Amino acid sequence: MKVTLLVALGVVALVHIPETRAQFVKGNEAVSVAADGSRKVETPPTAGALLAKPCPAADAACTGSGWKMVETTDGLMECTEVYARPTTCRNSTYGSEKRARVWVVKSGAEWKHCSYPDIGKGCTSIKSLPSPVVQ
Repeated sequence: MKVTLLVALGVVALVHIPETRAQFVKGNEAVSVAADGSRKVETPPTAGALLAKPCPAADAACTGSGWKMVETTDGLMECTEVYARPTTCRNSTYGSEKRARVWVVKSGAEWKHCSYPDIGKGCTSIKSLPSPVVQ
C-alpha cells in the first residue's frame, strides 16, 4: 500500500512539473537539440536592424528598459538587447534576483519577446516595445 501511495504521489509530482524552467522556455524554436545531444542556438538577426552602439551588460545605465533573456550558445543570458552581441550579455540571475525581464524567443519565422518564460503568455513581436515584468 505504501508503494502504491508513493507511486501515486510521484505521478502527481510529474503532472505538476512546469513547462518552463529558469534555463529553458518550452517551444522556443531558437534552440534545437540534435540526436547526439549537441545544441544549435539562433539569436535574432542583426541584418536590416537599426543598431546603436552596443551597451555593455556591465553598465547599470544600460538596463533601463529591463533585461532581455536570450538563449545563447553559452546558455540563458541576461542581455541589454535582443541581439546578444558581444559585451551586451551576462550570466542569468533568474531565480536568484528579481529584475524587470522579457524573454526573447523564436516562434515560426518570428522573433518575439514574452513577459514570462512561457511562449504562450504575453508575447509580442520584437519590433514592438516590450513590457518587462519583475521576476
